Amino acid sequence: MQVFGTESVGVEMDTGEKRLNELGYKQELRREMTLFKTMAITFSSMAVFTGTPLYGASLRYAGPASLIWGWVVVTFFTWFVGIAMAEICSSFPTTGSLYFWAAHLAGHRWGPFASWCCAWLETIGLISGMGAQAFSGSQALQFIILLATGNNTGGGYLASKGVFLGMYMGLIIIWAVLNTFALQLIAFLSIISVWWQVIGGLVVIIMLPLVAQPTQPASYVFTHFETAPESTGVSSKPYAVILSVLLSNYCLYGYDTAAHLTEETKGADRTGPIAILSSIGIISFFGWAYNLALTFSIQDPNYLYDPNNETGGGLVPAQIIYDAFNRRYQNATGAVVFMCIIWGSFFFCGLSVTASAARVVYALSRDKGIPFSPIWRKIHPEYKVPRNAVWLCAIISMLLGLPILKLDVIFTAIISISTIGWVGGYAIPIFARLVMDEKNFKPGPFYLGRARRPVCLVAFLWICYTCSAFLLPTLYPITWNNFNYAPVALGLVLSLVMLWWVLDARKWFKGPVRNIDVNDDI
Repeated sequence: MQVFGTESVGVEMDTGEKRLNELGYKQELRREMTLFKTMAITFSSMAVFTGTPLYGASLRYAGPASLIWGWVVVTFFTWFVGIAMAEICSSFPTTGSLYFWAAHLAGHRWGPFASWCCAWLETIGLISGMGAQAFSGSQALQFIILLATGNNTGGGYLASKGVFLGMYMGLIIIWAVLNTFALQLIAFLSIISVWWQVIGGLVVIIMLPLVAQPTQPASYVFTHFETAPESTGVSSKPYAVILSVLLSNYCLYGYDTAAHLTEETKGADRTGPIAILSSIGIISFFGWAYNLALTFSIQDPNYLYDPNNETGGGLVPAQIIYDAFNRRYQNATGAVVFMCIIWGSFFFCGLSVTASAARVVYALSRDKGIPFSPIWRKIHPEYKVPRNAVWLCAIISMLLGLPILKLDVIFTAIISISTIGWVGGYAIPIFARLVMDEKNFKPGPFYLGRARRPVCLVAFLWICYTCSAFLLPTLYPITWNNFNYAPVALGLVLSLVMLWWVLDARKWFKGPVRNIDVNDDI
């Protein structure tokens, strides 16, 4: 395996820009991002506390052992996906990233179709990912207000569905406004995000078990397995484990954000792969530690889901944190502070996901892959950001949240759509890299060599498993109130996309469109 050579390069042109020109694109976005700033935005897109809304359900399905060890298993396979993507990113440092990779790796015959599928999966995943973070942030804010005003048993205020929807849309609007300014603003906020999540994460991870006395024994955390068929309807132990591990599947992706920023990053053929792999390593460690801190700090497992408890059984981590502080100090001040730290994580994550989504839409519109492409590919003359693409993503993600007013399971559908679209988009370029002739691949500084086939095979199979798991029903018996709408919603959207391809798009969509003349040998 060849990793990041030290050869000297000319100062006249950035290595990432040089490779971009070789691939047929001129530099349009402002290339001023450093490795740390790119890694900061990527880290923010993954976030330490992302799994907070899913923690309670995962714990209930199969107990703490499945949740804790499931994270380790998912981390192991995530490394295969990350390494495969890092190699491709090193060779193709473009904003279009996944769908651009798919087009070039699949060859002239299959490239346009592979690019079309990948682009739409990626777009669906990222825009719904904005919705997932907005929902998570709104839920965290809802319980911050509840605990700050007296809790569920003390007359506290629990936001209604209408107010919740207002929070949801307010967050998305704030993210869109901030993303209409220069990317340096997002980079600066993402640096704050890194320290917020690292320092805040350490505070929560270390302090919560110290405050929560007594804590659960290690035997409970690492070995206790228990299903709950009376509340979930799931009696099959393997099925319960699969549902329990969805928490980890959901948390451990988003590292492709570094690839979306490569046209704005210095030396992107090197810094892109480093940012991808570094973010996986950091989030894997902090995420597992956070789950451990929560699980050790549980005071009464049966009380967590009681609709009459202080949080109304609505957010298990909030109840765990409240129980710890209330038992120790007889007040909820510490719990409110900790929930604010968690809310900040969702805010910064959504901000970064919005930046990624806008750049995917911009890249796809630059290649004339979506309706009214000339509008969405416009770059703001001063800030050099795709402002129209930002607001398109914001409007669609706000529309996704409208069912909040009527459906209780909308979050399950949104995260399922986000994960399947986002992670599913990884599968296409990785599969193309797996089966392509090696002589047609021009490696970048990060190159797997002979290891690419086993790495890509494991990565592809793991992605297929992950996407399949998010299509499963999560509660039984299935009713209109607990039905996982993701298969229906995805099936409808993807059917329309495929119909468009068959009837029209295949005649004119050829994948990434070069905007400078270059040699065909890339």
